Amino acid sequence: MRSKGIAMSTRARPAAPRIAPVTPTSVAYRLPSEPRSVGWVRRELRRQLEQWGLAGELGEAAALLVSELVTNAVRAQAADGGAWVGVRFALEGGGRRVRLEVRDGSGGRPVINDKQAEETEEEAAECGRGLVLVDALASGWGVEPDGIGKVVWAELAVSAAWPGIGRR
Repeated sequence: MRSKGIAMSTRARPAAPRIAPVTPTSVAYRLPSEPRSVGWVRRELRRQLEQWGLAGELGEAAALLVSELVTNAVRAQAADGGAWVGVRFALEGGGRRVRLEVRDGSGGRPVINDKQAEETEEEAAECGRGLVLVDALASGWGVEPDGIGKVVWAELAVSAAWPGIGRR
C-alpha cells in the first residue's frame, strides 16, 4: 500500500502511549570516605529534594543534617581505615518524611557531646557537637548496627511548617 511515496506496512500499528517517567522515592550512593564527599552529598540531596518538589528551609535543614552525618562517618572511619561511606535519601510515609541514612564501617556509636569545662571551644566543636544540631533539627534520629558497621539515620517531617515547601 503506497500513499504519496511513503510505504506503509499492512502490519503497522499506532504508537503506544508514552509512559511518564517515575521519580524514585529513594536513591543510594557509595562514596569515598573523604571530606570532599560531604559537599557532593549535599548537592545531590538538594537536587533530589527538588525532584520531589521539596525545597526551602526543609531542604536547608536536610542539607545540614546530611553534612553532619557524612562528616561524622568520614571522621569515624579515619581511625578504622574505612574506604567508603554509603548514603541513602528516601521519601517515606506517603511523602510525609524525608529519611537520610549514612552507613560506615566503623563500629563506634556516635554520642552527643555537650561541651566539657576543660575543653576548648575548638576541641568541643570537633567531636560530637554536630549531633546537637541533628538532635535539634531532626524529627527523629538513631543508630542501627548493620553487621559491618552502622547506619546513622535522621528524619525530617514534611509539613507546611517548613517555609518554602512547594509540592510539584
